[in-house]
Amino acid sequence: MRIFQVLEFNQFTTGSVHQMFQAAAGLREHGHDVTIITRPGKVMEEKAALHGVGFRALPMRHQFDLASIGGLRRLIGDLRPDVIHVHKGIAHALALAATLRDPEPAFVVNRGVSFPLDIWNRGKYRTSRVDRIVAVCRQVKDVVVASGRLPPEKVEVIYAGTDVTLFDPARHDRRAFRREKSIAEDRFLIAQVGIRDWKGWREVIDAVAEIAPVHDRVHVALIGNLTRVAELRQYAEERGVAGRVTPVEYRMDMPNVFASCDLVVDASWAGTGVTGTIREAMAMQKPVIATNAGGNDELLSTPEVGWLVPVRDHAALTRAITEVIENPDRAAAVGKNARKHVVEGFSKERRITRLQDLYGEILEAKRRARADR
Repeated sequence: MRIFQVLEFNQFTTGSVHQMFQAAAGLREHGHDVTIITRPGKVMEEKAALHGVGFRALPMRHQFDLASIGGLRRLIGDLRPDVIHVHKGIAHALALAATLRDPEPAFVVNRGVSFPLDIWNRGKYRTSRVDRIVAVCRQVKDVVVASGRLPPEKVEVIYAGTDVTLFDPARHDRRAFRREKSIAEDRFLIAQVGIRDWKGWREVIDAVAEIAPVHDRVHVALIGNLTRVAELRQYAEERGVAGRVTPVEYRMDMPNVFASCDLVVDASWAGTGVTGTIREAMAMQKPVIATNAGGNDELLSTPEVGWLVPVRDHAALTRAITEVIENPDRAAAVGKNARKHVVEGFSKERRITRLQDLYGEILEAKRRARADR
């Protein structure tokens, strides 16, 4: 198949970019002709070339960018893709406009967040030119179906996948990240990825502040956009744990980061699908704690693979962290179970196979429809 993967973002600082690129590279490994279309960027272009994936750049400034619509229309005419898979709102709108006169390619839309569709974006999902919506978990599917008033069969659940070969604890140095950030070996290191408000970073600091008087080795690394470092440091200081909080920039080496951690937490209270960093930490055989936001309960489906706590439940989060600290044998056993759980149900290979099958089903249905005309 000739496949376009279209996304306006081109920096590897968000889950959507990682998942789009994983799909492109994985489908190329399966023998398909794949082209990434995104904003100009050397990093994306070079990574695409390294994996044998085509790369085309368009400005993709906004949803009504006529230059990008025209450019995408020309690319479709020149390369004749069988599948167009879009991953975010601007890409979605531009691709719909570019295929207005020629809607034949299979048109697939990714949906990775649990925010409801609204009056401004509902039409882009309801149009008959969208063949299928890929939701990253059942909870996101339920939200899309209800808020978009869509038939359930139009929305397919395909879990985002983790590269379990890359995220393998046997391949990474447990001490490297600690040395880099001057975090002592005897510290119980907790990582939380994401410092947007709804990611729950304040809740993690609150829990650490309560735990610290009893467990004085506890330390937390908060990983994300460092433009908010001053706010983060001020909050940690107000809670009396400034010396126990290390702000960390976006990383391209998350396996190394997780290798140094004793626990990985996601305290999100909105917006999430299935938290990718929790899935990756599980593959790294780490104990994890996540809130039941989005589809996290589909990933942490039993207590044997991780701790699931209610959103914004300070007492539950604090208890779960304390339990991991005080029960290292159980934490280690849960970590081992967690890796097996991800390998069997949430791997990159499983996701790529599901995407490939979905594209094929749509194309076959289109062929049958043409034959019946």
